[in-house]
Amino acid sequence: MDTVVKKNEWLIMLSCLGLGILAEISFFHARIGVSYLVFLTGFYLVVFVRFRQGFNHRRIGLLIMGCIWLLAASYLLYDNALFYLLNIVVIPFLVLFHVFLITSPGNLKWGKPIFLVRIAAKIGQGIAYSTRFCNRLFNQLFRNMSKSTSQTVKRVLLGVLLGLPLLGLITMLLMSADAVFQEVVLGLPQYLFELNLEVVFRIVAVLVLTFLFFGFLQVLRVNQRMPAQKKIDEVKETISWNGVTAVTILVLLNAVYALFTVIQFTYFFGDGLQEGFTYAEYARRGFFELVIVTLINWTILICCLKLVREQGARLKLVLKLMYSLLIIVSGVMLVSAYQRLSMYEAAYGFTMDRILAHAFMIFLIVVFTYTFIRVWIERLALLHFYLIAGLVFYSVLNVMHIEQLIVDENLDRYEKTGKIDIHYLNSLSYTGVEGLIELYKMNPDYPELERVLYFRQQTMRNNPLDDWQSFNFTKQEVRERLISLELDKYEGG
Repeated sequence: MDTVVKKNEWLIMLSCLGLGILAEISFFHARIGVSYLVFLTGFYLVVFVRFRQGFNHRRIGLLIMGCIWLLAASYLLYDNALFYLLNIVVIPFLVLFHVFLITSPGNLKWGKPIFLVRIAAKIGQGIAYSTRFCNRLFNQLFRNMSKSTSQTVKRVLLGVLLGLPLLGLITMLLMSADAVFQEVVLGLPQYLFELNLEVVFRIVAVLVLTFLFFGFLQVLRVNQRMPAQKKIDEVKETISWNGVTAVTILVLLNAVYALFTVIQFTYFFGDGLQEGFTYAEYARRGFFELVIVTLINWTILICCLKLVREQGARLKLVLKLMYSLLIIVSGVMLVSAYQRLSMYEAAYGFTMDRILAHAFMIFLIVVFTYTFIRVWIERLALLHFYLIAGLVFYSVLNVMHIEQLIVDENLDRYEKTGKIDIHYLNSLSYTGVEGLIELYKMNPDYPELERVLYFRQQTMRNNPLDDWQSFNFTKQEVRERLISLELDKYEGG
């Protein structure tokens, strides 16, 4: 076992230290904007230099990498609060998935659950590697000390590293609990207070990120046996279903769904409302139930395709017919739910939840269509398509600028009906504010509109532009338009 830190390890460690500093500057100083693209540029530069001898799984790797850059670019181009939060989790996961994929052997199957197990194991190996590296580094720095003394120094340093952030948190809580203690702490030199609460946190963040990057990059090309695949196969064999049982379940379900489908065609696909229902009642009645039932059907379909033991050609044909019928009736339910939601939007306007629900139903229709083809062409892979389709679907949602679509549709609806919810537009990001500006140009006398814009304008004037990390084209453009907007009629009353 090596006890000395090698030269190439020092070089990689310094590169990862640079990444740790870049990550801290990009993500912990201001709202994320162009900084995500800056960090990804630095990260992939280190990865490509570290593994310049070649990569595997290039086609799917290029697709995932393209999606990563599109999602990161959304922080620069758009200002969507929902996807801002989601991408904080999604992008790191995709980057982790991508880097592990392109550095793994070419014969490794990425479209199986075991692949995620391998990634989790690789993260654990990376943490273990960083821990061993720290031990070797410490032993090399304090090699002239006795073993007992070096162990004591190591434990003291670990205690300081873990204790200072905890000390800062406890100090803040005690300051909130006791005014006298707060005065004593605030009476200390200001630089000491800032050191405990901010500088230490930033240093710890840089070190933690550095060692995470370092450990993971160092163990990526280290191949270890994963017995988990054999265990997964054994579990699948244990929980496999009998074909006759599956047919029985599917016949019962399809009988109910067939009756439901007949009812749907009698009035849900006709013109007008069902007698006795308002638009809201008609649209909401059973919408979520239909979507949930469709998801249950999808789950049943996947389980049957993966776990059912087919016995004979005749039973196999019956199963395929039952699968096909289940997919068809699920499609009918999706179309019915889609129509209900469309009528509700026409009556009450467009929101983020309703647009996303529409998009998700379209995604399900695509998935069911492919699954229908897979029922009759057995050589097609399900999980591969689901993963790729899900990734492309999520990336398209980011790129299509949903908030702009919501604003445009609501403004178009206003021109037709004279109705619009300005408070909902105001609850959106800067794109919603831009919609309010357009509405103000169309009708400056709309109730409460000028007051809403006035307070938004004053907020922007009182708050200077964000740091460079937060630069965003939409935000910059809307700020300029709103600040230059003349609101003479409103006098603050």
